[in-house]
Amino acid sequence: MPLTSKDLISLHDLTSEEMEEILELAGTLKGNPGHYADALAGQTLAMIFEKPSLRTRVTFEAGMTQLGGHAIYLGPADAQMGKRESVPDVARNLERWVDGIMARTFAHQTVVDLARYASIPVINGLSDYSHPVQGLADYLTLKEIKGDLPGRTLAYVGDGNNVAHSLLFGGAKLGVNVRIATPEGYAPDAEVVRLAKEDAEKRGARIEIFTDPREAVRGADAVYTDVWASMGQESEAAARREIFRHFQVNTGLMTLAGEEAVFMHCLPAHRGEEVTDMVADSPASVIFQQAENRLHAQKAVMVLLMG
Repeated sequence: MPLTSKDLISLHDLTSEEMEEILELAGTLKGNPGHYADALAGQTLAMIFEKPSLRTRVTFEAGMTQLGGHAIYLGPADAQMGKRESVPDVARNLERWVDGIMARTFAHQTVVDLARYASIPVINGLSDYSHPVQGLADYLTLKEIKGDLPGRTLAYVGDGNNVAHSLLFGGAKLGVNVRIATPEGYAPDAEVVRLAKEDAEKRGARIEIFTDPREAVRGADAVYTDVWASMGQESEAAARREIFRHFQVNTGLMTLAGEEAVFMHCLPAHRGEEVTDMVADSPASVIFQQAENRLHAQKAVMVLLMG
């Protein structure tokens, strides 16, 4: 059944049942891709990129092709939202030509405004606040490996960024205990934590924030990290390397996690910084399974929103 909202802006906007429905459909699409080969026949997705990406572009474009549709790439020089043309005007133009919009932006408000002014579905492919399609791929991966998600524990170590926000929102909806460990001053947005705790309480799950990575990972089913300096924070990279150096996921930290704990990363990885090669390339690493699952999770979203 279609999602309640016409858009996917944040995982917090979904109900627990909708989250589970997306993961279920993603698994079906992964196992039976040919069955949905015409699900979006004749439809076009406009893909707006303010930030470059390997995974987001390839998975959305390949996904639309596999569903019988077509995708148009609009790079940073094409739309220039807010510079060459206002966001509302871009939305009102695109809604007359295409059937859906995926936007990978800096400001979260840009995605919100696209959804507000476009009558067609808008999918957040990443904003500085939220990365919902990554979160869906992550929980699909955890479900494939660990089975039932309620009661599982995911520990995230690093910057309290957009990925951390989506892990919080998604885990809370699915009954997953989420622990976040960041240096002082780099914790996730306080309002995100508050909203996630509200949802987690309804599912009997726990949201915990730490400044000691060892406390966060102890006994966890999954240990997750991301780059210390995201796109747009390049000027802070050197300072962040010093601040975050005790938050590296290495063999020593992984030994504190559960006996069968997996290592997760949204990629790209800055090997030698937030994670060592020994962990990223270990049998416990599922980073490329996560990357593959971006395709399947996003196809499920597009089918439910555009089908």
